[in-house]
Amino acid sequence: MITHTLIQGTPEWSAHRDNHFNASDAPAMMGSSAYETRSQLIHRLHTGITATIDAGLQRRFDEGHRFEALARPLAEKIIGEDLYPIVGTMDEYSASFDGLTADDSIAFEHKTMNAALYGDGAPWGDSFSIPMQYRIQMEQQCMISGCDKVLFMASRWNGDVLDVMQHCWYRAEPGLRTAIGQGWIQLKKDLAKYVPPVAAPVLVAAAQSTLPAVSVKLDGAIAIIDNLGVFGIALTAYIDKINKSPQTDQDFVDLKAVVTTLEKAEAALDAAENTALASISSVNAMQSAVSTLRALTKQNRLLCEKIYKAENDRRKLEIVQGGSYAFAKHITGLNERLGKPYMPTIIVNFAGVAKNLRTLASLQNAVDTELARLKIEASATADKIQTNLGLLTEAVGDHAFLFNDTAQIIIKENDDFKVLVESRIAAYEVGKARAIAQERERIRAEEQAKAETKVLAELAALERGKADEAAKVVMAQAAQDAAIAAEEEEKQRARIKSIGKADAEMIAAMKSEIPVRQPMLPATRPTDDQIIEVLSIHFRVDEGKVFEWLLDMDLSTVD
Repeated sequence: MITHTLIQGTPEWSAHRDNHFNASDAPAMMGSSAYETRSQLIHRLHTGITATIDAGLQRRFDEGHRFEALARPLAEKIIGEDLYPIVGTMDEYSASFDGLTADDSIAFEHKTMNAALYGDGAPWGDSFSIPMQYRIQMEQQCMISGCDKVLFMASRWNGDVLDVMQHCWYRAEPGLRTAIGQGWIQLKKDLAKYVPPVAAPVLVAAAQSTLPAVSVKLDGAIAIIDNLGVFGIALTAYIDKINKSPQTDQDFVDLKAVVTTLEKAEAALDAAENTALASISSVNAMQSAVSTLRALTKQNRLLCEKIYKAENDRRKLEIVQGGSYAFAKHITGLNERLGKPYMPTIIVNFAGVAKNLRTLASLQNAVDTELARLKIEASATADKIQTNLGLLTEAVGDHAFLFNDTAQIIIKENDDFKVLVESRIAAYEVGKARAIAQERERIRAEEQAKAETKVLAELAALERGKADEAAKVVMAQAAQDAAIAAEEEEKQRARIKSIGKADAEMIAAMKSEIPVRQPMLPATRPTDDQIIEVLSIHFRVDEGKVFEWLLDMDLSTVD
């Protein structure tokens, strides 16, 4: 914040205010001021023309400054620090502080106690609802100074004696601050295209043509003397001049006066007829003339009343529909800026703000103020969406398919939207990593199963190979033993031939004690059990030992 040495109410202070958006004008800018409409503020800022301050208003201003000065020591006692009245600015925004602490952490805002603030006289406390126009002013003060709370006080003094005083704390509202910033942005746009309207004159009904006084009297011969013919001509001419297509407030005021004039004419005709009838028993001609003129008067009076109501309603409807059309055009422009129709539906109620307003000028101001409020709200929403779109573009990468519901989620608050985008992408990546891990585990399990199957097959093949080699060895040994046995038999036969019978018998007996070698095994492969059994018998060991030997065989050394 930049501080300025300016005294409130001086020409220098006024010149400074002319070049800034001031906190005291913020309520009117937001359409919440009880003292100035938004339309009046725009006109004042555009033209630089301020309302004339008469002696009475100046006295109230001076009294308010005096009350403020008297109340400041009370505020300092509550805060516990000294307060300094200063003017501060931040960029194009300005605020005149009734008081600010040296470290800019606490501000003081004083108002003259009035009926609205006094209420039922109960102490304000933390539950007191500060009127919106004061909240807006203090929020801009917080925005400029950086303070987060303001001591809000209202007092009234009788001389230097305190009459009544109330106080409470206002604490900064980020949401209201955003709305104020958007409000000034919208007001700048409205100022740029503002065309001051032609000053509306004081609406006084135009002078109405005076119709002749109705006169009906009787002479001694019961002859009717009247001016109904003259009156009829004047009435017809008056009716022909009636503006039956009113457009402005002046036209409507004039038409209302016409209705009043015709009502008086009806009453005059009734009075004339009654006067004549009081003197005679039958005057058909007079009655006929009066009846015709009365009907003409009443017919046009009723017509003017209908026109007044219909045209007034039409102009009101035109203003209300104009607000709706302008807002719809604003929404279209925002959607074009966003690139897609992301803008949510914003409820409008121009008819509601126009309710019970009598003049077209007040109606137009109410619609314009509501239109500005809606534009501010819509622009803030569009800015939020624009930020979210930027976050989405930055974070989405190859994950666009995760955000097919962008139109539904894009209106979330920026922080919530960022969390949603990041959590959705993170959840997808976690799921993706889990799926990849599961697929890798499946492949690894399959490969392991294949490897194990292959190893088992190779082991089985190896075992079969070892068994085949063992069988070959057994068979070769058996063949060798059989050959040796056959050779030994030949030798025995030769020996038997050379020795006597006794020796032959003795040899035969000895031979019976020697195990007989088995003949050569058939060509077909014996079973594993048969091989083990043969080896067990041959080496005279149990089958388990044979099986152990077979497993320890080194087939690479076998020729």
